[in-house]
Amino acid sequence: MMARLGMSGLREELRALTQEFCERYEELHAAAARELRSERPNHTLRATALVHEAYLRLSSSANLEWQDRTHFLALAAKAMRQVLVDYARSRSRAKRGGGREQIALEESSLITKRPVDIAALDQALDRLEALDERQARIVEMRFFAGMTVEEVAQELSISSKTVKRDWAMARAWLKLQIEGGGTGT
Repeated sequence: MMARLGMSGLREELRALTQEFCERYEELHAAAARELRSERPNHTLRATALVHEAYLRLSSSANLEWQDRTHFLALAAKAMRQVLVDYARSRSRAKRGGGREQIALEESSLITKRPVDIAALDQALDRLEALDERQARIVEMRFFAGMTVEEVAQELSISSKTVKRDWAMARAWLKLQIEGGGTGT
């Protein structure tokens, strides 16, 4: 990365990311807080830490580019998903096979109000992505970044009606996969 961009290019890229991140910090923090609100009370990952970890992931990405606010939020959603999944996996490993990290999925987020295994959600999202990449991206943007239907529609250049339809289909499919222990069919 350094050889291609040079130090000045890297500094410019990091400066642009930092500026966009600062402008969107409150939105990202609110999305992270919504995400973590349903966690167990003694959960060690906090909204601020989730947002900062997402920033670190974004800042270490080679040639990170975004077109506008919604595209940036979509990239941040993917980074927050990765942070949450890695955190859940490390907690599970630390417990030597103990219970997996659970999250509650609210209506604004995904499927049900009952807690859902974040690792199972990640695996189901990977399977959904293989079947329908757009639906998987919609879930990431709505669930992990808290983007509105209109923001997702703008980011994906599709109608709000299409987002709503794909969101409903993805939620139903994921519910079957997670609650039924599905294998992708």
